[in-house]
Amino acid sequence: MNVKQILIALATAAAFTALLAVGSLSGISPAHANDDEGDGEQSRIRIGFEVAPVPLNMAGKDPALVGLGSYYVNVLDHCNTCHSAGPATEFATGGNPYFKVNGGAVVNPATYLGGGRVFPLQAPGAPVIVSRNLTPDRTGLPEGGRTFEEFRFIIQTGTDLDGLHLNCSEPGANPNNCYPANLPFNGDLLQIMPWPGLRHLKERDLRAIYEYLRAVPCIEGPPPPSPLHNDCT
Repeated sequence: MNVKQILIALATAAAFTALLAVGSLSGISPAHANDDEGDGEQSRIRIGFEVAPVPLNMAGKDPALVGLGSYYVNVLDHCNTCHSAGPATEFATGGNPYFKVNGGAVVNPATYLGGGRVFPLQAPGAPVIVSRNLTPDRTGLPEGGRTFEEFRFIIQTGTDLDGLHLNCSEPGANPNNCYPANLPFNGDLLQIMPWPGLRHLKERDLRAIYEYLRAVPCIEGPPPPSPLHNDCT
C-alpha cells in the first residue's frame, strides 16, 4: 500500500467514525435507524392496526389488507379530515391534537368516516358539496353498499355515481344544487375529492383501502332522503 492509499484509507475511517458519533449524539442507533425499511409492507400493516381509531370488524376480512388499508386511510391520506362532519366533531372532547400540548389525538368514533363536512363554495353560484359517508351499510359494503368494482371505478375516474351535483343542463340535475353553464366545473366528476392523485394507486392498495372501509363501524347518518343516510340494520 503506497502513501496515497494509506491517506485515503485513514480519511475514510475518520469519516465513518464521525458518522457514528453523529448518530450517537442524535440518539439514533446506526444499526436500527432504518429498521422499518426492511419490513416494507409488514411495517405499514403493523402501524395501520396501531393507529386504527375505532374497533374493527375482522370477520371474513383479510388482516393484511385491513392493516394496510388503515395505514393509507389514517396515516397517509387522513381521510377522516374530510369524511367527518367537520372540525367541531372530528375529535372527541379533549382529544383535538391542535389544542393539546402533547399533540395527542382522540378521534370521535361517532363521526369517523361518516361524512357531512360542508366545503366552501368553489365559486359564486356553485353547488354546496358535502363529504360522503364512507362507512359500510348493513350489507357490509362501504359507502352505502358500493362493490369493489364501483369503488375502483370511482377512484380511478373520479366519476360521481351518485350524481349529486350535475351540470344544470343535464337531465335529472337538481336545479337547486347543480353547476350552471357559466362555471367551468364538470358536474359528472367528484369535486374536492383528491381522486386525480389517488387514481395512481395500485390494485392491491385500492383493495386494502376498500377492505379497511368494510371493517369500520357503520354510521347511520341523517335520516332519508339525506344522501348521507346509511342503513346499518
